[in-house]
Amino acid sequence: MSEFELKPAALPTMAQRLSLRVLQLVGWRVLFRPLPGPRGIMVIYPHTSNWDFPIGLLCKWALDLPLRFLAKDTLFKTPVLGKWLRAIGGEPVERGTPSGTIKTQAVRMNAADFYWMGITPEGTRAYRPNWKSGFYHLALEAKVPLVLVYFDYASKTLGMVDHVVLTGDQETDMAAIRKGFDGHKGLYPQNAAPIVLAERRAEPRE
Repeated sequence: MSEFELKPAALPTMAQRLSLRVLQLVGWRVLFRPLPGPRGIMVIYPHTSNWDFPIGLLCKWALDLPLRFLAKDTLFKTPVLGKWLRAIGGEPVERGTPSGTIKTQAVRMNAADFYWMGITPEGTRAYRPNWKSGFYHLALEAKVPLVLVYFDYASKTLGMVDHVVLTGDQETDMAAIRKGFDGHKGLYPQNAAPIVLAERRAEPRE
């Protein structure tokens, strides 16, 4: 299926139309292509600003899809904030968690009828020299596709258009990911990490 721009008149509910109109009021548009299946990972890049979160959340509400996202576990320890984050699809993750949990997460994904998880592979809004590799190994383990989600502040476009099915050849896969994100700039382009995977930590023995 081809991509299309979300329009308020095409959305079925008032809540969806309101969310999209708020985005449009601040100058943003959403380009969307139907998801390539019931489960997968949304790779969100570049993530250089706090504004990415409310823009992304409004997009989620406009689509009215039960999309999930990872956030650091400390945010969930405040009762009110933690409850709200869970209500909007947030799931806590401990920074520095051993990569063995990838297998657990893959089982959880494949046990659900619908499970799309948004991940920011940079892991921070500040500059870092590479991407964290967890999303890549999770997609391979769960055998799910990627949707590349970009925030392009120059054109004020949130894009969910390009899909990538991983081959397991890291060089080939990362080239496809780089191509999908090419030309899209975050609010602070100097803080965007190069699209290169960090080396994976060895999994702990059971």
